[in-house]
Amino acid sequence: MSCCDLAAVGQLGKASTMASDCEPALNQAEGRNPTLERYLGALREAKNDSEQFAALLLVTKAVKAGDIDAKTRRRIFDAVGFTFPNRLLTTKEAPDGCPDHVLRALGVALLACFCSDPELAAHPQVLNKIPILSTFLTARGDPDDAARRSMIDDTYQCLTAVAGTPRGPRHLIAGGTVSALCQAYLGHGYGFDQALALLVGLLAAAETQCWKEAEPDLLAVLRGLSEDFQKAEDASKFELCQLLPLFLPPTTVPPECLRDLQAGLARILGSKLSSWQRNPALKLAARLAHACGSDWIPAGNSGSKFLALLVNLACVEVRLALEETGSEVKEDVVTACYALMELGIQECTRCEQSLLKEPQKVQLVSIMKEAIGAVIHYLQQVGSEKQKEPFVFASVRILGAWLAEETSSLRKEVCQLLPFLVRYAKTLYEEAEEASDLSQQVANLAISPTTPGPTWPGDALRLLLPGWCHLTVEDGPREILIKEGAPSLLCKYFLQQWELTSPGHDTSVLPDSVEIGLQTCCHIFLNLVVTAPGLIKRDACFTSLMNTLMTSLPALVQQQGRLLLAANVATLGLLMARLLSTSPALQGTPASRGFFAAAILFLSQSHVARATPGSDQAVLALSPDYEGIWADLQELWFLGMQAFTGCVPLLPWLAPAALRSRWPQELLQLLGSVSPTSVKPEMVAAYQGVLVELARANRLCREAMRLQAGEETASHYRMAALEQCLSEP
Repeated sequence: MSCCDLAAVGQLGKASTMASDCEPALNQAEGRNPTLERYLGALREAKNDSEQFAALLLVTKAVKAGDIDAKTRRRIFDAVGFTFPNRLLTTKEAPDGCPDHVLRALGVALLACFCSDPELAAHPQVLNKIPILSTFLTARGDPDDAARRSMIDDTYQCLTAVAGTPRGPRHLIAGGTVSALCQAYLGHGYGFDQALALLVGLLAAAETQCWKEAEPDLLAVLRGLSEDFQKAEDASKFELCQLLPLFLPPTTVPPECLRDLQAGLARILGSKLSSWQRNPALKLAARLAHACGSDWIPAGNSGSKFLALLVNLACVEVRLALEETGSEVKEDVVTACYALMELGIQECTRCEQSLLKEPQKVQLVSIMKEAIGAVIHYLQQVGSEKQKEPFVFASVRILGAWLAEETSSLRKEVCQLLPFLVRYAKTLYEEAEEASDLSQQVANLAISPTTPGPTWPGDALRLLLPGWCHLTVEDGPREILIKEGAPSLLCKYFLQQWELTSPGHDTSVLPDSVEIGLQTCCHIFLNLVVTAPGLIKRDACFTSLMNTLMTSLPALVQQQGRLLLAANVATLGLLMARLLSTSPALQGTPASRGFFAAAILFLSQSHVARATPGSDQAVLALSPDYEGIWADLQELWFLGMQAFTGCVPLLPWLAPAALRSRWPQELLQLLGSVSPTSVKPEMVAAYQGVLVELARANRLCREAMRLQAGEETASHYRMAALEQCLSEP
């Protein structure tokens, strides 16, 4: 085709536009557009590239001249097909005097026409053009060239149409579109606002895949948006508040971005604002709190004031929303405020390196108490028809976070709500899949339209465990929990969660919350063993629990990195064994013998003899595995020693089993090899308790201890009870 041909095409295009203005858009009698029909006929009869090009341009002009229904679009596609547009998009030789992008522009215009049909937008011939279309977004050229601008608009129309198909986002991401959109936005050339809009849609649809394919480019966009946010002085800062949560990465947010975001939020929230201005800022702050904790807030006076302001505003918003009867609750905003309250709770209970000063903590606890009161008031109004709503789940979550740290205040209100909480937890436990889905819906509602960073627990019971652990110590709340069936529910929950850690399951992929939940369940059961022993004896669920503990501990004590859970299981099992000592399962069965052998292993391996430079005598020291977690472990260890001591006279077979394990002999050997001054009095008392009961229970144990210099060791450590016991026949 020559330049003259192109000029003629241009004139024909103008003529076609005038014709479309004069002729009716649709002939009602025939149901066809006469102008378009004439051009389609010309296209079908074209004998060479020049004629086909001219006819195609006329068709394109006719398409743009008026509204075209789906059937007409399909007829255009049937007449044109993909072959010629494909050639237009990939040609490298333009006619003399013709800009090289003109042919591509026509090809893109045709694709844009076809893509307005969702079926065609998902066609393989469109999808395989994604890489080519993506390159057009960043191609250099005259920014004032109308044809080039038209091509860019058509390109965005194509890509947007593809993004709207079910599998479109995945194809766009694989085709390099995300990086191209980022570069187009950062270049701030023509259509950069369309690039941002399409990026937002792709991130909302497939965040993880977008970040996997184009993390450096997306971070560059985040840096640009954060900087704009920090500098903005007009209404654009409120628009950016709504956009920025979408661009926060699932991994680490760059420090410079956090600084800009915090500075921008501080200016916004420190001003007098209407709700439509303040709410997006609170939601952005909640997203940052959820992703980064308090790391995005600077230390020092300015940071503490900002955090106090955040929590204060969140509490006010919660009270306004939940205390006004009959008012419509903006659930997304209130749930975001819950996330900020959680941040406040964490900082108020942090002992070291807290951002808050003590007077601020006292003030915020008082403010949060009022907001939690509003949450309790709201939950008291929740009927059974609303129990599966995400906002109810979010409200239970924040209450659980509060009860994990504070149960003394609002005690009356909490006790009144306990029956509802037990029923609610039971409902979601029995419908576990819905509970997991609710968790994601809460994350979507509160924090981001995409997947949040840290995992939100997928069941209500796990949220309530820490609070219930505190409440089972108190008589009133404990009686309510027992009356409502909480112990039985907790036993079922523990057994279900334990299955996730059993052989055949990959424990490396389990979230930490599963093991933490199991440990917290053990603490609740320990409270019940001490405060309600009759319940343990009469409720059959605890027999099932005891059986699980016995069969599980032998394998658990051998696993690296799970010593704290093993300590909980061993101690709980030993305490329950004292109460259930008459059970057939504890009468020397293989399971019971395996359990006590594992419990002895846990108790006996805690301390070793360690040589000290410049001294002939070793000292008693913690084993390497125990040393790093002894602060969390020592109470369980001492309680376990006491419980084992109590089991010995109740289970006649236990003393001979302990002797076969050589624990009493090795314990005396250990004490004889270290300096008595290195053994603390509480350790001496714990060791003496076990040795005395074993010696009293079994003659062979006494003889073995005497052979191990037991009387001499008892004298050195002033173990009067042991010394007396070993002196007897």
